[in-house]
Amino acid sequence: MRTLLGIDLGTSSVKVVLTDETLRVLTSATREYPVDRPRPGWSETDPQLWWAATVEATRQVLAAGHPAPAAIGFSGQMHGVVLSDRHGRAVRPAMLWSDTRAVDLLDVYRDLPDEVLRGLGNPLSPGMAGPLLGWLARHETATLAAAHRALQPKDWLRSRLTGEFAAEPGDASATLLQELDTGSWSTEVVAALGVPESLLPEMLPSSTTLAGTLISAAAAELGIPAGTPVAAGTADTAAAALGSGLTTPGIVQLTIGSGTQTITAVTAPRPSALPLHPVTHLYRGALQDSWYAMAATLNGGLALDWVRRTHQVSWEQLYAAAGDEPHQDDPLFLPYLGGERTPLLDPLLTGSWIGLTARHDTATLLRCALEGVAGSIADALDALPGPTPDVVRLAGGGTVVPAWRQLLADVLGVGLDALEVAGASGVGAAATAAPAGGVCDESELLELLQPALQRVAEPVDAAHHWYRERRDRRSDILDRLGAAH
Repeated sequence: MRTLLGIDLGTSSVKVVLTDETLRVLTSATREYPVDRPRPGWSETDPQLWWAATVEATRQVLAAGHPAPAAIGFSGQMHGVVLSDRHGRAVRPAMLWSDTRAVDLLDVYRDLPDEVLRGLGNPLSPGMAGPLLGWLARHETATLAAAHRALQPKDWLRSRLTGEFAAEPGDASATLLQELDTGSWSTEVVAALGVPESLLPEMLPSSTTLAGTLISAAAAELGIPAGTPVAAGTADTAAAALGSGLTTPGIVQLTIGSGTQTITAVTAPRPSALPLHPVTHLYRGALQDSWYAMAATLNGGLALDWVRRTHQVSWEQLYAAAGDEPHQDDPLFLPYLGGERTPLLDPLLTGSWIGLTARHDTATLLRCALEGVAGSIADALDALPGPTPDVVRLAGGGTVVPAWRQLLADVLGVGLDALEVAGASGVGAAATAAPAGGVCDESELLELLQPALQRVAEPVDAAHHWYRERRDRRSDILDRLGAAH
């Protein structure tokens, strides 16, 4: 039996998955690490913690006694920046996707010629690599000068395995640095930001490309034979789409992690047809010539975790509140703890509770927090290109509780199908390794990735209309807040 190792580098934890050659999960392990917020708007992690967690999780997976992997693939949190020296050491903490310190650098983008801005194909967000590098060029010039390459998180982790520095299209298309039509780094954007073009690494063709082989030092730490093939890997959302077989336009998939991603496969875009000011994202998929549109929010599990910790309850208690009976005078929760993307595109937006009274208790606030996050997902779904689907697929571990699933279905007004895939992004990471390791080619890979679906929730019409009215009230409040702002 040949096995494949998938390393899924998330915001707060890494998950390592070992599959067989049919991509059936044999075993997995997870290790957590902190996200530091040393100043308001900052969001960082020491990349060495990623490496230590990856080593621990990999060794646990290998301890199950399965054969050593034939190849290694990656999935990784999107956006952000890791500055690396020539030896692969990070010269400062990684700046993450939820970081908003570079909000003023968005004006640099707004001043670009329309054809350059349109060619990026994406809304402007301060947590993407381009704005963050522009901030470093203005505020940490010595640090930037000490760096050899500016990498995406999973690309830095891959460099620790191979000793090679490279980018790949899935993550590169989400940096606000890449021309989507050519696949090249935009010299105009790089120049406007004041970033040395030499920092940007070579671009590999796709996520399934062989990016290198495991070097001896990394092999010794991981417990995997040196010389094992290592794939380029891809962004976590692209990996989740691959791992769940999402390749047909019109099918919509929802993943709830720290943020939320609602995605659908699309055909290759025509640059001239791209909107100048989009509210949804357009990225390259894991396979060659594949694309997907994404409506992304920043405040999914991140906001729910804040509510949970603030009220000192467990995740089980939080999700159980989804089944409580709602009331007309329940408060509205605006979950925007760190700005928001689709469809509001406001990095300075803040959260709030609207309509609190002395009657409301912790259980009420927990249920309303879940409703507020579901409402923001519904707003994102409405913004996604194409007609509203009748059914949305659920991927990821943030949507496994039945009461929470029912609340989502009622707020979104769609049926929900659960993917029978344990961690689609981890499976997608392993899937990128299959062609790189010679296990199969991309066409054979698609035949393997046809997961079973199970209907887990149907919307109740009366509940959907009730929640629709509350979403309308929330929209009115947001409009008034925007006018005041």
